[in-house]
Amino acid sequence: MAAETAPPHIEILLVGMNGDLRGKRIPATMEKKIWDGAVRLPTSTQSLDIWGDDNDDITGLSLTIGDPDGNCIPDQRSLVPMPWAPEGSRQVLSTMHELTGEPSFMDPRGILASLLKRYEERGLTPVVATELEFYVVQDDWRETGKPRPPEKLMYRGEPNGFQLYDMSAVDALDDYLQTVRTWAKAQDLPADATTAEFGPGQFEINLLHRADALAAADDCIYLKRIAEQAAMKHGLKSTCMAKPYADQAGSGLHVHASIVDRDGNNVLDARGGDPARLKSVSAGMLNTMRDAQLIFAPFANSYRRFQPGSFAPVDIDWGFGHRGTAIRIPDRDGPAARIEHRVAGADANPYLLLTAILGGMLIGLDETLDPGPSTEPGKEPPAGTKRLTHDFLTAVEDFSASPFIKDIFGERYQKLYGDTKRKEAITFLRTVSDFDYRTYLPRI
Repeated sequence: MAAETAPPHIEILLVGMNGDLRGKRIPATMEKKIWDGAVRLPTSTQSLDIWGDDNDDITGLSLTIGDPDGNCIPDQRSLVPMPWAPEGSRQVLSTMHELTGEPSFMDPRGILASLLKRYEERGLTPVVATELEFYVVQDDWRETGKPRPPEKLMYRGEPNGFQLYDMSAVDALDDYLQTVRTWAKAQDLPADATTAEFGPGQFEINLLHRADALAAADDCIYLKRIAEQAAMKHGLKSTCMAKPYADQAGSGLHVHASIVDRDGNNVLDARGGDPARLKSVSAGMLNTMRDAQLIFAPFANSYRRFQPGSFAPVDIDWGFGHRGTAIRIPDRDGPAARIEHRVAGADANPYLLLTAILGGMLIGLDETLDPGPSTEPGKEPPAGTKRLTHDFLTAVEDFSASPFIKDIFGERYQKLYGDTKRKEAITFLRTVSDFDYRTYLPRI
C-alpha cells in the first residue's frame, strides 16, 4: 500500500519582540480565512519574552485586560512556498491589528511601516540590504548543553582552525549550504554571496538591496528560518546567538542603507565633493546609538560580542571603508553611496533594527550634523569618542529613558520592551553561573 502523502498547509506568521515566529498552521483548503483577515491570536502574543512569558504582572497586557484577540492581517507580498513542508505548503507574514482596525502598537512590522511613512512624507525611500552571520552546530546540543562545530569541520575533536573565506569549509558543508541556496531561490529571496566566516561552522549570507525596507526585513526573517529548517534536514542546528563560543568570533547582522528621492537619485551621493549628507546621517546614528543599543544587542549573550580586538565595534565612531568602526562608509560617490551599520548582532529583530537605524538616519536628513573626525585605519579613535556599553542592564535603562526611542517606537512600546528586557537582565544578574562556582567557591 502506497504511503499517504501529507496534505499541504499554509502558515500565517507573526513576528514577536525577539524576532521569533508565532502563528497558526491552517489546511490549504481553508486559506480563504487568512485572506479574509479572520485569523485571530491574542495581541499579547507579541509581548512574550524570550522564555515565552507574557509578564502580565509587569505589562498588564494579558489577563489583566482579558487577554484580548487581535486580527492577523496577511501581507500577500510575503507569501512564499515552504520547501521543507508537504508539497504545496506556503507561509505568509502578517501584522497584528486590534479588533477596532488599527495596527497593534506591539507589532514590529507595524512599527517599521510607521517609520517608513515619515520617509514617504519627505518623498524619500530607504534602500536597504542585510548581511546575516550565523553558526551551524551539531544537533547534540540538547544532550550536551553546549554547541560544538559540525563533525566535518573537526579533527580529533578540535576545530580545524579559523575558516575565514576558506572554501574547504564551504565544501565540507556544501550539502547543507546547497539546501539553503535552493530554498532561498524557491522563496525568491535576493540571496547573493555565501562566505565562510572566522568561527568553525560560521557563515555569512548577503541579501541584496531592496527599495522596500519592510521587504528587506521580511527577507532576513525568512533567511533565518531557511537556515534553521535546512540545518534540521541535515542533522544540524543553526543559531543566530550573538556569541555561541567564548573563544570564537561573534555573529553580526550588518545593514547597508542609502536613500533615494522620487526620481530615483541617491541623496547620499557626494558627487566627488564633501560627503556632507553621508556624514550627517552617520552623526544621526552615532548620536542615537547608545539609546538604541538594546535593539542592536537585545539579550544578555549579545554583550559578550563587544570585545576589543574583535570585528564587533566597541566605540561609537565612523570611518571611510574601516571595518572596525560602528558606522562604515564603503562608497561616497555615485548610486552605491551608502552607510554600513556594523553594531547589531545576528540575534537582533530585523524590523526593530531597521526602525532604529533609519530613525537615526532621518535625524541626519532633517538636520545638518557633524559626526566629528573619522577613525583612521591603524589609529585609535579620536579623543573623546564615546563607547558602547558592555552591560545589558545599562542598555535597558538608556533605552527606557530615551526621547529618541519614545519618538520612533512609541511610548507604549518603549515601556513594554524596556520593562520586559529589564526583567531578563535582572534574571541574568541573579543567576549564579559555573564560572562563579569554579572561580570563587574554592578560593573565598
